[in-house]
Amino acid sequence: MGRKWNNIKEKKASKDANTSRIYAKFGVEIYVAAKKGEPDPESNRALKVVLERAKTYNVPKAIIDRALDKAKGSGEETYTELRYEGFGPNGAMVIVDTLTNNVNRTASDVRSAFNKNGGNMGVSGSVAYMFDSTAVFGMTGKSLDEVFELMMEADIEVRDIVEEDDVVIIYAEPDQYHEVQEALKQAGVTEFTVAELSMLPQTYVSLPEDSIPQFEKLIDALEDLEDVQQVYHNVEYDEE
Repeated sequence: MGRKWNNIKEKKASKDANTSRIYAKFGVEIYVAAKKGEPDPESNRALKVVLERAKTYNVPKAIIDRALDKAKGSGEETYTELRYEGFGPNGAMVIVDTLTNNVNRTASDVRSAFNKNGGNMGVSGSVAYMFDSTAVFGMTGKSLDEVFELMMEADIEVRDIVEEDDVVIIYAEPDQYHEVQEALKQAGVTEFTVAELSMLPQTYVSLPEDSIPQFEKLIDALEDLEDVQQVYHNVEYDEE
């Protein structure tokens, strides 16, 4: 089930840090989550998940506070959550999650990114059924056996626990996110390398070496779009 989560995150964070793009996207995501309920993570679970993710990406406190203040104040922007599905080179499957205040613009931009980079859009449901919504936590400082025992002591039956590059990764049901997080924090784990709800493919595909640059170009083009929050795919290759 492993996906080299830390390598992927570090690659994306390194690329995004150069443009501060990741901060702007988190600003929107935090604002939207806060507007769905109270702008307090203790009473708003969706907001708590977003803030935990922001922490793993080192989003500055000023960005977080600005988004929360906007949600508490007169911010009345309306965002729509949309999911697009499509295919890359050699039939690779791609899911694109967006938050947008202009649906027509976003649909056009996502379609254009697919068409210009060797992919094509699919209809709703054409790809998502091959992915599973999953809570993912990564941490250092604990062994695989220690984490396994922690989950047993907390009476939490997760999907899988693995070790990848000295990082222990827990894969759990999405509705177990807060339960797993609380058990880990009670055991002294306060820093996570990964803490998010993700879409994991049920099966992976490998691309011919000469198709990988085009696929990476497609993923980069999608991630570069202002309204795109997350891009998931089922291609397995060395992302370092």
